[in-house]
Amino acid sequence: MPSDVQLAFASIAEIGRLYRGGKLSPVELTRFLLDRIASLNPRLNAYLTVCEEQALEQVVRAESALPGKRRGKSARDLGPLHGIPISLKDNIYTAGIRTTAGSKILHDFVPLHDAPVATALKKAGAIILGKTNMHEFAYGTTSNNPHYGPVRNPWDETRIAGGSSGGSAAALAAGLCYGSIGTDTGGSIRIPASLCGVVGLKPGLGRVSAEDVIPLSPTLDFVGPLARSVEDVALLLHPIFTRGVTERSLLPRKFPSPRARRAKLGMPKEFFFDVVSPDVQRAFDHAIRILKKGGASIKEISLPLLPETEDAGNQIAWAEATLYHQQAGWFPDCSADYGEDVRSRLEMGTQVSAVSYLKALQTREKFISAFHLALEDAEVDALVVPTTPIAAPPIGEESTSIGGALHPTRALLLRLNRPANLAGVPAISVPCGLTEDGLPVGLQFIAAVTDEPLLLELARDFEHASPLEARPVLD
Repeated sequence: MPSDVQLAFASIAEIGRLYRGGKLSPVELTRFLLDRIASLNPRLNAYLTVCEEQALEQVVRAESALPGKRRGKSARDLGPLHGIPISLKDNIYTAGIRTTAGSKILHDFVPLHDAPVATALKKAGAIILGKTNMHEFAYGTTSNNPHYGPVRNPWDETRIAGGSSGGSAAALAAGLCYGSIGTDTGGSIRIPASLCGVVGLKPGLGRVSAEDVIPLSPTLDFVGPLARSVEDVALLLHPIFTRGVTERSLLPRKFPSPRARRAKLGMPKEFFFDVVSPDVQRAFDHAIRILKKGGASIKEISLPLLPETEDAGNQIAWAEATLYHQQAGWFPDCSADYGEDVRSRLEMGTQVSAVSYLKALQTREKFISAFHLALEDAEVDALVVPTTPIAAPPIGEESTSIGGALHPTRALLLRLNRPANLAGVPAISVPCGLTEDGLPVGLQFIAAVTDEPLLLELARDFEHASPLEARPVLD
């Protein structure tokens, strides 16, 4: 039987084998994680709501359906996620469980029904441990929440976990769940995954339902999984994927993947490497050497319109976020109940003209076409770039120095992630090493629409070739 630490950081597949071998009880494991959350969450602030009663009710039913237990007539093994404790970001509707979106305004909001993504995970047998902390209304990259307190990075509790899905990534890095579902409008899955040393996937347009997820910018919003390994991310993605997948798994069993080994990867000449810290550049260069050693070829390519993506993304997000909050009746009527940073961005949204918004949408359409044409013309399968240009900065640090120049921290964290949202294409962040201060660095693969399976293969092969064997020291 594994030790407590080994159990907390086990993979979903490992837990499943223990369950089905009769060596571990799902009820015992769920109680173990609830106790671990009670011990560590006061330090990390990763969970806003812990669903102890509901989780135990769920897991008792799940345990009764596993081999070796007395089975009812309708009991059956639901597959890899059966009895696996996970978490959900707190902007995802959960029936009977409060859903605050990290806000004061929705402090007591309890939905009457689950979001489709939550329903699908429950049908797959997953156990919902709780709802994770986040940047208020998903409108930021730090998860420094003015109403519930900041999420603290398990690698260094004085630093941010990233955002807006910071609680999900911190909970995974600390061994407080085996998977989580977050949202990503400009990097909000990949940024915290990078800063916390876990894996995060932003699917492509229309691949995972965002229905009954409190929106930020509907044009740019995506829902996707985070986990400690690529294989676990694939297991979480499978039941919530809505299009084009009929196979049991999104990852082939054969390893290494022949397709990933002969992949042609593009490195953009523009934009992505203009502002990158030395620590991140070193980790990225090392990752490129590993990819080449594994058989991938690397080619510099030109990707048009990249400089325009930042402003276009801002114009779209500002306008759509403000419209949603106006239609909900919260802004400006409840302006005093917002944190200062979110309130100021909602005010900025009132200044976006119709012409500016429509021009931004046109830029998005042009960028989508340009992105796919660039990959096709260069004959590359995917892009490989850093996930964030910096590792996790201290909580409250509003600007970060790179090469002697100060840059707004929020803009730095968004910089390399927003292009994939604007293009509507899938992107994945996988750990690629540590800085000299012992902080995680993320490697990002970005591919064309519908290429999530390729991204998972690329990331899994890299992960196996260069595993992040270190973990936060918390116990």
